[in-house]
Amino acid sequence: MVGPENGARMTERIVIVGAGQSGCQAVATLRAEGYGGAITMVGDEPFAPYQRPPLSKAYLMGTMERDRLFLKPDAFYADARCEMITGVAATKIERATKTVHLADGRSLPYDKLLLATGSRVRKIKVPGADLPGVFYLRGIEDVDKLRAAFVPDKKLAIVGGGYIGLEVAAVAAKRGMDVTVFEAMNRLMARAVSPQVSDFYHKVHTDAGVKIHLDLTVEAFEGEGRLQSIRAAGKTFAADIALVGIGIVPNDELARAAGLGCEDGIVVDEKSNATGDASIFAAGDCTRHIGREGTALRLECVQNAIDQAKHAALCMVGKPNTYREVPWFWSDQYDLKLQIAGLARPSDHIVVRGNPEARKFAVFHLRDGAVAAVEAVNAAPEYLVGRKLIADGAKIAPERLADTSIPMKSIA
Repeated sequence: MVGPENGARMTERIVIVGAGQSGCQAVATLRAEGYGGAITMVGDEPFAPYQRPPLSKAYLMGTMERDRLFLKPDAFYADARCEMITGVAATKIERATKTVHLADGRSLPYDKLLLATGSRVRKIKVPGADLPGVFYLRGIEDVDKLRAAFVPDKKLAIVGGGYIGLEVAAVAAKRGMDVTVFEAMNRLMARAVSPQVSDFYHKVHTDAGVKIHLDLTVEAFEGEGRLQSIRAAGKTFAADIALVGIGIVPNDELARAAGLGCEDGIVVDEKSNATGDASIFAAGDCTRHIGREGTALRLECVQNAIDQAKHAALCMVGKPNTYREVPWFWSDQYDLKLQIAGLARPSDHIVVRGNPEARKFAVFHLRDGAVAAVEAVNAAPEYLVGRKLIADGAKIAPERLADTSIPMKSIA
């Protein structure tokens, strides 16, 4: 028998703006929780939801076929009764009438709306940035264009020594390209990892033949008709192609125009990923949420996209839950897997476990004696146990963490 509440839900319509990791997870969670109403997903790319992390790694290298990128087979959306609208952008949210307007003139009514609009690349603002040969990497089509330009012995300039830039550098070095990385800060991945991990990857890349320039800001891209060189610090560096990887920015303009709270992302509450409008939720890269330690932050990672979507979907079906997930990240470069859990601070006490020269080690961050973050290089046990220690707020003696004769499972 269908009760009043379930009966009402059968006639509800949930619209999801954004066909990415969060959107896909929200559909799965809604149906798993018994939601029986209509679901419509809108995406501005001509694809169903797909994985982005492999784009700068296996897909760029050519070791992963396009079909393997997609998060779910087409049958999943059919079985989930999810109407897919791809290749069309949402242009306006009309909160008074609960309507989303699309670029093709269509209007979608909603009872609840999930904004999973993600993020986009940060564009570099220097002369010559629009020259042919200057690339960005965010979607499938970006990689398809970049792959065609990946030719051995060609000079590749990478602007930005973060995850994306270094992952592309690793692929290019394997392809036999002449690679130079330009990083404006004083070390690689400075916003994401400890100095110990930065130093390790600096050596790995230079050993692979990659040239690295730190504290150097690109001033211009130069060339007649297409890219031929890069100017930085008054010097000219030859370049056939360039990859710009200087970060991403949240796609919060739709929410901002609708009058929702935005501050470097759509502001959501700590229980349900709800916005200032009780009918509108948000999840993923586009949000600013309250983290485990009670501070507002925006995260750019698969884990956050998945977990926030679960929380938003649960709230939509009347099961709100406080968001307190441990964030985790990873990067594949050469034969090295970097796995990170937690969020480090410069003031943390650092404990190194293992030997970087053996290309297998971990860096633990202790805060007030408790494990707050871990960075593991080819060290899965340290990463997995570290995540649990962080979640538990476990206090571990530094000398015990550093002692490799004690198995990580014993430390846990």
